[in-house]
Amino acid sequence: MFGLAPAAHGANRTGRFFTGDRSGDFLFGSLHRTGYSNTPISRHANDGLRLQGLWISAAVRCAPPKNKPTPTERDQCLPYTARELELLSIKVIVCLGAFAWDCALRLYDIRPKPKFAHGAELPIPFGPVLLGCYHPSQQNTFTGVLTKPMLDAVLLRARELTGKD
Repeated sequence: MFGLAPAAHGANRTGRFFTGDRSGDFLFGSLHRTGYSNTPISRHANDGLRLQGLWISAAVRCAPPKNKPTPTERDQCLPYTARELELLSIKVIVCLGAFAWDCALRLYDIRPKPKFAHGAELPIPFGPVLLGCYHPSQQNTFTGVLTKPMLDAVLLRARELTGKD
């Protein structure tokens, strides 16, 4: 799972992506419903939450001002993600939002760049499948742009693609 950056009041404070904020509450609920997490809530890094068959990372490694990373921040952080992917056996990357989608395309040097869409699916030759998913931000979840069934469907598709259904 690939997000934008640690949230200032979530991961930047707690030390775990999507932990301690409303985006995380929405995401971890879905991860629990789809079998990736042992609990639907994460409040701090030592709360007993365990992920199964899933790694969460971000394109940018620090909380950017106004949640808007610059191209320089993106480009300086992407080698860390590239190294993570080298170390892990990744079959699917769920890209949470257009920024994460664009960064994943940059990592695999995909040109021309397919447009981001919720539910978009892009197999990378000799690499993982990219799945597009709207970001679980309050802006998306409070307005109904992203619903629980929509997020669950993407995560269940990821499970299908990994053969762990």
